[in-house]
Order: sequence, then structure tokens, then C-alpha cells
Amino acid sequence: MVYESAFVPEGQKPFPRTILNEPSVSKYVEGWGKQSGDIGLIAENEQQAIGAIWLRLFDEAQKGFGNAETPEIGIAILKEFRGKGIEHALMRALEAEAIKFEYQKLCLNVDPRNSACRLYKQLDYVHVGWHDTYWIMEKKLV
Repeated sequence: MVYESAFVPEGQKPFPRTILNEPSVSKYVEGWGKQSGDIGLIAENEQQAIGAIWLRLFDEAQKGFGNAETPEIGIAILKEFRGKGIEHALMRALEAEAIKFEYQKLCLNVDPRNSACRLYKQLDYVHVGWHDTYWIMEKKLV
């Protein structure tokens, strides 16, 4: 699902699967569940994983676009299941779990050309800055 989460603009070649070995990508799944505060949810259709959402809190040395108090979100939906409300349901479910962990806010990064920006705005995520060519979006939970 981490590979599926990589946005590829229309008409461009997909990333090579070796991108999963890049430290900037692999840090989102290495040692999953061993770190306190890791949260992940999977959407299934007939016992097949069709989507996933996860969050992880990073220290200052490893952070990407969040900070030491704000976990970073990743989300992926298989292409044939996008636009069916699964993204929305996963986002809401993850937010509910994050509140149980007493996180104050969440953040994500998204290519501004990605149609998912509309969903994030509908869910009250706000563009707060840039990380390379990606928007950083945050949502206050409480």
C-alpha cells in the first residue's frame, strides 16, 4: 500500500518499486507496530486489502513534514476502488483512533495536482506550507 500511495501525475511513468527502499519512504513502515503510537487501518473487499491508512509520529531526526507532536498520515486506495468513499471512511476512522491516542492534530503531504486535495479540504485539512513540491496540510483534532 505504501507503493500505491505514491502520486503519479496523469501521463507520467510510475515510480520504480525500488522507491520503497528509499529511507524517506521506508521509514513509514520499518518496525511497524513496535513504535508506540503507530496506527494503521485496512479497508477490505471480500477479504482482499483494497486500501490502507496509517500514521506515525517521528522524532526530529526522522521527521518529514510533521513535527515531534504531530503524526504524519499516509493513505492508499487501489486504483479501481478510488472515488467510492473509501478514502473518506478511512480518514474519519483514523481521526477517531488518533483522538484516542490524544493527538492534537494530524498532518499529511499531497501533490497539489492530486484530486485527493479536495477530500482533505472537505475534511478540514488546511494547507500550512510546503515540503519540496508538496503541500503540507494539517487538521486540528481538538
